[in-house]
Amino acid sequence: MERSLRLSLSLSGVAALALSNGALLPAAAQEADTAEDLGGVMSISLKDVVKPTFGFQGALQGAGTPNQAGIGGFLPLSVGDNSVWFLDVLANANFADYENNSSIINTDVAGTTISTSSRLGYRWLNGDRSWMYGLNAGYDSRPMNTGGNDTGINVSGTEESAFFQQVAVNAEAVSNDWNFNAYALIPIGDTEQDLNFFYQGGALNTYGLDVGYFITPELNASVGYYYQNGDLGSADGSGVLGRVAYDISSGLTAGVNISYDEAFDTRVSADLKVRFGGPSTTAATKKKWENPTINALTASPKHRNVRVHDCSFFDKACQQKEARDSPPTENNFQDNTVS
Repeated sequence: MERSLRLSLSLSGVAALALSNGALLPAAAQEADTAEDLGGVMSISLKDVVKPTFGFQGALQGAGTPNQAGIGGFLPLSVGDNSVWFLDVLANANFADYENNSSIINTDVAGTTISTSSRLGYRWLNGDRSWMYGLNAGYDSRPMNTGGNDTGINVSGTEESAFFQQVAVNAEAVSNDWNFNAYALIPIGDTEQDLNFFYQGGALNTYGLDVGYFITPELNASVGYYYQNGDLGSADGSGVLGRVAYDISSGLTAGVNISYDEAFDTRVSADLKVRFGGPSTTAATKKKWENPTINALTASPKHRNVRVHDCSFFDKACQQKEARDSPPTENNFQDNTVS
């Protein structure tokens, strides 16, 4: 009996020890993984991974933005132990709108023009490299040719070209899980211009904040809020923007965007970006690609387009402006009110 009791106690002790070890092993393994991840990201030399990149990008028309394709590049100006000064530039050919689907509401964008965008910025990592922070600012230009319109008003022979420009500022923060992007697009110069005898186009002030989450290091989903104003008040209001972006491979990214506001209603667009260059070794490329905070150091800044809206005769502000500048004829007024 005594022997059986001692055996039972011994077995109970072994079982308790096994259970305690089993409970401790996952926690220990998790701590080891965390330490390994931290050691991995801390061992990366920014001078090995922050290199110039160049390539191509393209996007389908969206809310006040054109169909476009072009070239761009990222140039690190100064790389420190935990920071980088950089210049990022783009040049895009802007193409005509889809038939009977104006990107700016009424007037169809036509022909091919060249738009530009430049950003000068500074990005840095916090002490354990768990967050990347950044600030950048720059200038964007957008020449625009115009054609017919989607409202049935005959503007043939009165089409005019326009030139819009803006300054932009951007603040960003990226971790391995979350990313935040605050921006302001501020038109300068002649912000309201004639597109034809009936419609005027205006560059929009846009202020927004995007909040994103890395579902995986390659897949990011974000949702944003923006407020826009301009075009004689006809486009004033708030909007929401959703985006899903996928890094297909190092340097190749595809994205889908959907936005809604009262001025443009619902707009869906897609974009593709290809970048070459970067780290010179496969190991450095792999480290960079697998760490969102490191990868974000060389990412091209977002929100680079000059957004344009053309006011309709039915907007009261536009009625008053058109009446002062070039009152519509009686026939045009009747055609417009009937359509």
